[in-house]
Amino acid sequence: MQNTAPLAGITVVAMEQAISAPMCTRVLSDFGARVIKVENPKGGDFARDYDDVVNGPNGLAAHFVWANRGKESITLDLKSPAGIDILHRLLDRADALVSNLAPGALARMQLAASDLRARHPNVIPVEIDGYGPGGPISHKRAYDLLVQAESGTCAATGYPGMPAKPGPPVADVSTGLYAALSIMALLIARERHGAGTAPGVAVSLFDTMTDIMGYQLTYTQHSGIDQEPLGMSSPAVAPYGSFPTRDGQTVVLGTTNDREWQRLAREIIDRPDLADDPRYRSNSQRCAHRDTLNAAIESWCAQHDLDFIQHKADEAGIGNSRYNRPSEVIAHPQLQARDRWRQVDTPKGPISALLPPPVIEGFEQPMGAVPGLGEHTDALLTELGFDAAGIAQLREQGAIGPSYSAMTH
Repeated sequence: MQNTAPLAGITVVAMEQAISAPMCTRVLSDFGARVIKVENPKGGDFARDYDDVVNGPNGLAAHFVWANRGKESITLDLKSPAGIDILHRLLDRADALVSNLAPGALARMQLAASDLRARHPNVIPVEIDGYGPGGPISHKRAYDLLVQAESGTCAATGYPGMPAKPGPPVADVSTGLYAALSIMALLIARERHGAGTAPGVAVSLFDTMTDIMGYQLTYTQHSGIDQEPLGMSSPAVAPYGSFPTRDGQTVVLGTTNDREWQRLAREIIDRPDLADDPRYRSNSQRCAHRDTLNAAIESWCAQHDLDFIQHKADEAGIGNSRYNRPSEVIAHPQLQARDRWRQVDTPKGPISALLPPPVIEGFEQPMGAVPGLGEHTDALLTELGFDAAGIAQLREQGAIGPSYSAMTH
């Protein structure tokens, strides 16, 4: 196990809430960056209060513990001159500032990219917003569902006439990943080409989701057709979908090319007549007749148990999976066998959390603790040169939050 994390020595200040920016900084923390999370003394990141199911009753919020491990929390009243001064002192030591506050909030605090360029030229300013500046809806608040609807993602999910939001917050998470990737790219550029004024980075949820909608937008742009969503299937390939099994399970089978279709028809469902039928020779033809093919596969799956179907599919080299609920994924043997769970500390006691996806030889992500609101305020202020009397004065002025106690958080 190597001693130095890839981002060791990098400090990120985060003015963040909900999911998109916290996911960006959590990824950076996973790679070893120090993340200082600046929170409002009056409640902090509002994702702290989404629910209380983690180590409850009166526990922590599931979204928050997922997106905020490995960070230090400091409470600052950024409407006070002293709070802003402390923030700038943190930025004096930082490499990046990540924020996803409401539109215009940074500019009102004189913390926009142009302001930072003058006072903190080496800090990479990354602002995550909803729709990007300069457009007719740039001023609007943007949450995951709203952006997924605006970007067409919901229209590509669900069933005909029954659009749906994908369960995970895809817009938030994907935007956070793009933001983290941007910071890493600029850190590499700084290392290779020398320090200079850091360029500002703006990543919007809407731009991210229209990029992710690339296939659907390209198809419609060139065909004039808005494809209908097909639930657990795809309008792009056929046959490809989920089918009930004899033992009450659901198997997902997919073909992505003509060779796989031939193997599925001949070696799995024993329908050489379908394999030989010229009406199903190409993928586009199979898409046009997907109902007929799905009915044949569904009939065969209904006569066999899941294990048998998956064994046959594996032998034939056909992609397949079992439809799982979250409760079944938690106990998934693939996660157990590969030792993917780790213990993470929280103010309410330890929890189990999954390791981040990248498996890097010689390095394991630190999986630091989930911070309580303002837990690191005093330690950070001491690091900045404040003594006990100075910290007490800041607290009396309301520039920082109350003294932290794990028992009350």
